[in-house]
Amino acid sequence: MSQTRHVPVMLQRCLDLLAPALEATGPQPPVVVDCTLGLGGHSEALLAAFPEVRLVALDRDKEALRLSGERLAPYGDRATLVHAVYDELPEVLERLGIPKVQGVLFDLGVSSMQLDEADRGFAYAQDAPLDMRMDQTTGISAAEVLNTYPPGELVRILRAYGEEKQAKRIVSAVVREREKEPFDNSARLVELIRDSLPQAAKRTGGNPAKRTFQALRIEVNAELGVLERAIPAAVGSLAVGGRIAVLSYHSLEDRLVKQVFAAGAANTAPPGLPVVPERYQPRLKLLTRGAELPTEEEVAENRRAAPARLRGAQRIREEER
Repeated sequence: MSQTRHVPVMLQRCLDLLAPALEATGPQPPVVVDCTLGLGGHSEALLAAFPEVRLVALDRDKEALRLSGERLAPYGDRATLVHAVYDELPEVLERLGIPKVQGVLFDLGVSSMQLDEADRGFAYAQDAPLDMRMDQTTGISAAEVLNTYPPGELVRILRAYGEEKQAKRIVSAVVREREKEPFDNSARLVELIRDSLPQAAKRTGGNPAKRTFQALRIEVNAELGVLERAIPAAVGSLAVGGRIAVLSYHSLEDRLVKQVFAAGAANTAPPGLPVVPERYQPRLKLLTRGAELPTEEEVAENRRAAPARLRGAQRIREEER
């Protein structure tokens, strides 16, 4: 498997957002956390761009850790790779004896490797076992979700996580078919979705299976629940002056990030106070106006960048004890 085809999304913009925090000099080298290591593209760029920096990188996928370990080997002990889900960040830092960090990067969604390795079952364009687990050592597969969840729960997942308007129609077909034979591969599911959608729905928005696959992936990996815990935890791990950059790929992720950042950047004082006490002052300063989008040139070079949304924030004061 070649690593050269992996192009990190919005790479230069992420580096620019984090740079002021990572270039700061102090008694200890700055620490940056890559919460979504994947194939190590962003991590490698961080280590190369900031020679003083120490990297802690997390991934739940053991194969990703192995491959990026080879890629980052030239940086020696500047890089510490950890098998963990990103909401476990506080425990990882505690274990490593790191009280606060200067930078955090999240690149959410599926890594290029997971999409490109056919046998993982993430991609609807090729037939594969319906697995979709980012960590294949734990949890239930997409096939188990399809074959065992009650119809109402499947409809909820497709609507909430895939924003699929035809959820009821697709689930009716799934329930009918799974009674004849359980689902185990992606091609059968793609075909069923195609057959169950009205003509008009097939003409819009690319592959009609895309939204269902996204919804199953989010459910299998509990992505939104993990993210809900992970973003506040990452903000909490930042030193004053530290910065966080988050790349998300669909509106549900982006909304969660936006809410956490907006809450941190708001003053929480009761209305009508003539002077706002320190404890009510904002903890965060927003570094992006809304969500930043990739450039047209970047999308032309790397189609996976198209849905990306980037938000950044800086820690401007300590938590009140």
